[in-house]
Amino acid sequence: MQPAIDASVYVVDDDASVREALAWLLRSRHLSSHAFDSAEAFLERLEGARLPLRPACLLLDVRMPGMSGLALFERLFERGVHEVMPVIFLTGHADVPTAVSMVKRGAFDFCEKPFSDNALVDRVEQALAQSETLVQGLLARERRQQRLAELTERERAVMQLVIEGLPNKRIADQLDISVRTVEVHRARVFDKMDVKSAVELANLLRVA
Repeated sequence: MQPAIDASVYVVDDDASVREALAWLLRSRHLSSHAFDSAEAFLERLEGARLPLRPACLLLDVRMPGMSGLALFERLFERGVHEVMPVIFLTGHADVPTAVSMVKRGAFDFCEKPFSDNALVDRVEQALAQSETLVQGLLARERRQQRLAELTERERAVMQLVIEGLPNKRIADQLDISVRTVEVHRARVFDKMDVKSAVELANLLRVA
């Protein structure tokens, strides 16, 4: 699975030569990148922002002056950002055991310096593909919540009985309304939730 065209790769490394080399490498594979010379600079960009709503991944150096890559990962972990923006650590040989432990915590992978260009970008593309799947799931969940919020109290009551499998006549008796009113509310629920059947509606709400 190829990542979306609007995917972004964030590079956080205090070494300017590494940032430049990675930017060139990613550009050669038609990937957009944004580089930061410190964890603090990246956090400043991220502060106050929502989780990324486009596919993204982070190439993160383990050792940097000031806030380390590990400390930055912990901050991202607390906010759940690493789930939609997979983190690939860039490590020296001495940092490999630490990087392995971060993978167990939820990082996507690590690449030991000096890394293989092709192997690294292959993993970046895989991380972006995973991010795209997760981001699309988030967007779908937001759309479902927005649709649910548009339902009136009566429509919600009808919807609940519809997904329980009750026929219109029993719904009408239970809610003390006419069958015609049930049909109207049912049609509005299907329209607002963008479904064609009670089964589709139930499946949508189960996922939500």
